[in-house]
Amino acid sequence: MVGPAAKRASAGHLIETHGVSQRRVCRGLQLHRSVARYQSTPRSDDPALEKRLKALAEQYPRYGYCLLHGMLKNEGWVTNRKRTYRIYRKLHLQVRTQRRKKLTRPRIPMGVPDSVNQRWSVDFVSDQLANGRRFRVCNIIDDFSRECVAQVTDFSISGERLVRELDQLARIRSLPQTLVLDNGPELTLKAMFSGPGVPESNCTSSNPVNQPRMPLLSLLMASSVIPV
Repeated sequence: MVGPAAKRASAGHLIETHGVSQRRVCRGLQLHRSVARYQSTPRSDDPALEKRLKALAEQYPRYGYCLLHGMLKNEGWVTNRKRTYRIYRKLHLQVRTQRRKKLTRPRIPMGVPDSVNQRWSVDFVSDQLANGRRFRVCNIIDDFSRECVAQVTDFSISGERLVRELDQLARIRSLPQTLVLDNGPELTLKAMFSGPGVPESNCTSSNPVNQPRMPLLSLLMASSVIPV
């Protein structure tokens, strides 16, 4: 959008170059005639104010014009915030905002297991009972055989509970070489000693159970977590 100063300069150029009347030029530019005739009168104390504002900006480089205006107002230099902002822009004292650097972690491609108990995947799915109370199911899947090694169902499953279930599972069969986890709240506790995961890591554990089991739960409309 063109401001009044630019329109005033354009009107003066048309009047001097083409000899058009001021009334006609203002009508064409949609500019009020008083605005076209306006001549700014710089204040005599602007140089001193600019010098003081520049000194404060150098002393406090992280301060914006609002804080600098408050300091100038306390010192008795200005009372109008717009005047401070005009000089602030004129001196190019705008504080550049620093963008937060995003941490990039290289993703290591996950290999395909070639034997049983080489890699398990752990993930959680959830649903609700007929009374509206939600429950959770922890799925542990062997990525090679697609066997559901274990399922833990309860209203709340903590990281300590999951560690106990894995300890009980170790008594009846050997544990895998690798355990794939994500960054869920249950799997990021110190009890799990889990490293950083990615959302794609849990697809092998959620899909085999999420697809056939959840529609069945919707049909059963269980009233408690026991039949689940």
